[in-house]
Amino acid sequence: MTHLTIEPSILYVGTPVALLSTENGDGTINLAAMSSAWALDDVVVLGLSGSGQTAHNLQQRPDVVINFPSPAQWEAVERLAGLTGRDPVPEHKRARFRYEREKFKAAGLTPVASELVGPPRVAECPLQFEASAVQVQFDAAGNFLIVQARVLRVHANDRIVVPGTSYVDPGAWSPLLYNFRHYFGLGPELGESFRTETPRGAEADRLLRR
Repeated sequence: MTHLTIEPSILYVGTPVALLSTENGDGTINLAAMSSAWALDDVVVLGLSGSGQTAHNLQQRPDVVINFPSPAQWEAVERLAGLTGRDPVPEHKRARFRYEREKFKAAGLTPVASELVGPPRVAECPLQFEASAVQVQFDAAGNFLIVQARVLRVHANDRIVVPGTSYVDPGAWSPLLYNFRHYFGLGPELGESFRTETPRGAEADRLLRR
């Protein structure tokens, strides 16, 4: 195996896409695509451009819904990609972005009321986390906003839930992945962690015999 030393402009090695719904100051809703999110226990850490409307909203109001689209929604995500809820559009975005007030309509997505937070969920997304931002701060260089959001409620399409449990079936759920600015879904399963709570094959049979 030969390795080259390279200097890529972006480092999205294959991360899940999320759609963040937040509330604007006038009560309207902003919806934005992002792909820098990771979870620890019940906290999801979000990395956002500091100049975007989502960052502005979360500095003022903590409610957020983290919606996870499936590969089937990639075109809706891309319809959002060139839009911003900032008016006027930040100078560094003006060449490629345009202001859009009605993000759900522009993307062809459907808002559905949340249960614990103000912003709506995205009906088409199979997995939705209602959350509250508990820590919001800029990175060391002051360019990006790092948000720690505590998940308050999880909604999952019944087709991706193991029947009779609160487990997401990893064989039924496929996140939309952002891979060096291209969209992908998951490939075939390769194996499972020893920590899995949804075992398959021989391990599943062993647990069922207990």
